[in-house]
Amino acid sequence: MALDVPTRSRPRATAAWHCTFAAILLACGANAALAQGLAAKARESGCVDAPRVVEGAMYKCNTAFGPAYFNVPEVAPVEKSVPRRPGNSTASTPPPANLPRVDGATQKGRDELRRKVLQDELAAEEKLLGDARTAYASGAPAPLPEERGQPQRYAERIARLRQSVQLHERNIEALRKELAAQR
Repeated sequence: MALDVPTRSRPRATAAWHCTFAAILLACGANAALAQGLAAKARESGCVDAPRVVEGAMYKCNTAFGPAYFNVPEVAPVEKSVPRRPGNSTASTPPPANLPRVDGATQKGRDELRRKVLQDELAAEEKLLGDARTAYASGAPAPLPEERGQPQRYAERIARLRQSVQLHERNIEALRKELAAQR
């Protein structure tokens, strides 16, 4: 789900830390491409400590804003290209044996929980949108006492209120799109 949230600048871990982390992975016998991919993902995620394996190719690290989770797909060793024989080029390959399986009842429960969370978020966003629209008052809210002699402050407040209304409208649109895609 992608909600449009105002971004804050976040501190990034130093490049030296990521290089050291990749070197440790290589020294421990990890695949070079995997080590580079993990270091790149950790850098993108803003990790401030070393990522830890959660499950399979899922990693967790801490950022300045809390925990971050990310996947690093395993990279197969580079093999020589073998020419294909003409014929069935769309042969399906079986899924990897270590792929986690979830039974239908568990997945259904997860889907229902996700739908409930999305519906709760949608209800909260709709309430916030109503509050924002009331405060915005169609672009003509009453000036506050400290804004009466300063038209620039009044214009800045109107702009902030308009941005708030637009933010909540985009969030509602994204939540509705997520709910529609889930059905």
